[in-house]
Amino acid sequence: MSIDPEIAVGASLGAREFEWSASDVILYHLALGATELRYAFEPQLTVLPTFGIVAPTFHVTEPPAVVFPGIDIDLADTLHGSQQITVHAPLPTSGKARATGRIADVYDKGSAAVIVTENDVTDLDGNPLYTTRSEIFARGHGGFGGNRGPSAKSALPDGPPDAVLVTQTLPQQALWYQLCGDRNPLHTDPEFAARAGFPRPILHGLCTYGMVYKSIVDHVGTPLPRFQARFAGVVFPGDTLRTRLWGSQFATYVDDRVVLTGTHTPASPA
Repeated sequence: MSIDPEIAVGASLGAREFEWSASDVILYHLALGATELRYAFEPQLTVLPTFGIVAPTFHVTEPPAVVFPGIDIDLADTLHGSQQITVHAPLPTSGKARATGRIADVYDKGSAAVIVTENDVTDLDGNPLYTTRSEIFARGHGGFGGNRGPSAKSALPDGPPDAVLVTQTLPQQALWYQLCGDRNPLHTDPEFAARAGFPRPILHGLCTYGMVYKSIVDHVGTPLPRFQARFAGVVFPGDTLRTRLWGSQFATYVDDRVVLTGTHTPASPA
């Protein structure tokens, strides 16, 4: 298990073509608990942009491997650190696209490493659809003398929030969400979760991310072409999410624990 930043940073992750159907979109929405007809009934179907993050791997049925150029890490050592999506055009309910990825950076946090990947997604004619940026937090893999990178901490506003959005996760939420292409046993297997240091399987970070995105969209009434969040704490299936909004900034809590923080950009007026 190792990280070689000289090989990793800037390395291409290649290009891959993928496709999706309306059924895939509906399954993703249902895995988030989105049961409104605009999310679950094909004649009215509107695609939540966060579907784009999982679309390239939606039909993967094997657990993910953290193996990139210059990087080989045990899956049990990793957590999703942050996720960002910038939308360039609405996603159709079915289609084909091409994702081109690279390792943007590798940060040395001392006790851990952070691996930053970026993907540009276009349709097959080359028209931009969306761009994603992800950070993988690799516990126990720092100390290689690399760039520490930016601080992960961001101050929350002092005043009361403009709104508080309540989203209920369900005990079976992770079992549904695994059908969206993330078969990491951390979210389903109690023994694997214990090996990773958790008392029971945890909810997928991208499930929390998608649920919070939808709750904000439903609240503001417009799409969010840019949505960035940092995973600050663990969510267990069945937890209640409470998202506090201050303008374009938000923080999601479980009880008094912050589990997600970030910013969003609403759509520009037509």
